[in-house]
Amino acid sequence: MNILILGSGGREHTLAWKLSQSPKLGKLFVAPGNAGTATIANNILIGVNEFEKIKETVLQEDIGMVVVGPEDPLVNGVHDFFLTDSALGHIAVIGPQKAAARLEGSKEFAKEFMKRHNIPTAAYKSFTSDTLEEGYAFLEGLHPPFVLKADGLAAGKGVLILDDLEEAKTELRTMLVDAKFGNASATVVIEEFLAGIELSVFVLTDGEGYKVLPTAKDYKRIGEGDTGLNTGGMGAISPVPFADTVFMDKVHERIVKPTVEGLKIDNLPYKGFIFIGLIKVDDDPFVIEYNVRMGDPETEVVVPRIKNDLVELFEAVAQGTLEDIDLEIERAAATTVMLVSGGYPEAYEKGKHITGYEHIKDSLVFHAGTQNKGGHVVTSGGRVMAITSFGIDFKEALKKSYGNVKKVHFDNMNYRKDIGFDL
Repeated sequence: MNILILGSGGREHTLAWKLSQSPKLGKLFVAPGNAGTATIANNILIGVNEFEKIKETVLQEDIGMVVVGPEDPLVNGVHDFFLTDSALGHIAVIGPQKAAARLEGSKEFAKEFMKRHNIPTAAYKSFTSDTLEEGYAFLEGLHPPFVLKADGLAAGKGVLILDDLEEAKTELRTMLVDAKFGNASATVVIEEFLAGIELSVFVLTDGEGYKVLPTAKDYKRIGEGDTGLNTGGMGAISPVPFADTVFMDKVHERIVKPTVEGLKIDNLPYKGFIFIGLIKVDDDPFVIEYNVRMGDPETEVVVPRIKNDLVELFEAVAQGTLEDIDLEIERAAATTVMLVSGGYPEAYEKGKHITGYEHIKDSLVFHAGTQNKGGHVVTSGGRVMAITSFGIDFKEALKKSYGNVKKVHFDNMNYRKDIGFDL
């Protein structure tokens, strides 16, 4: 079977790496891809939201399955585009339909879904520019810190956690009235702050049955000790040491099962990954957010731990036979350290030559913001490359990752040296 992956990051390179190991794979295409995917697949310079051009490629290359990496095309209805086109309707798409993708596309929609299905989450209320004064009053009734979330997609930057009430009021006004995050903050969800430690649980579902994939924990802040600005993710570990059997039983019963059942009850068609962002408060799990695709850099530690043929897993998702598959997970821990451009997540320069990664041994190298230019691999994004390693535990795996990080060089390269510090 010929397969097309949509996306260009470390997540997509990891999926391409795993899919390319399957004897069931024919040709592999990635749109638009990066310098890493170019070594194992055919990159096609098409944007993930250029549906008509995607259609042309799918028909021209006899593609039988499309794996959607990022959230944007899902929220914009790429799965529905295939289903409603007579020439494409038979092609498997891994990713939910537009109605279900609202779980990530709208924080308010996700909160209402959780409330309907008794899924534990923080107390909240939604506000628009017309109810700004009510938003102020709601903030006054909360204890700091204050959590403000842009309702729509804001490239991972739409969540603010603030300690000062007046600052929170100012930011609420900036989001709602001054459109700080564009249309994404036309509605803002204000939540109570939950104190605990975060982790992510990943579920693969065919709409009926599901498989729970390995847990992971990522590190979003740019600075050591979880300080500084939020990023797309500076590293990750899997499994999460504190997610023991007792805790995961609670996650299954209180969150995973009611989420999958809720999708069915609400008639939200879902074939793909559910990313459940959790916080452990004392010994209980609460949902922070849903994403409708795999996380990045969590993919770089979760997917390498899956022993199964990924093409077979995705075929089972498409055919509704996922329950028939025994999921096999690598016992070893996996860690990844993300190398980023200097200045990221704010302004940074592109086009820096990357050297040394080809000498890495005993670790996996997943490209993110890279491209081929004049025979060289150069930086093309904020998050550039992920170095993933296995070990008996996350400490041993991190030692390997950090050892290999030192072999890679590009101007102003930055990375966090304390991944796993809180474990």
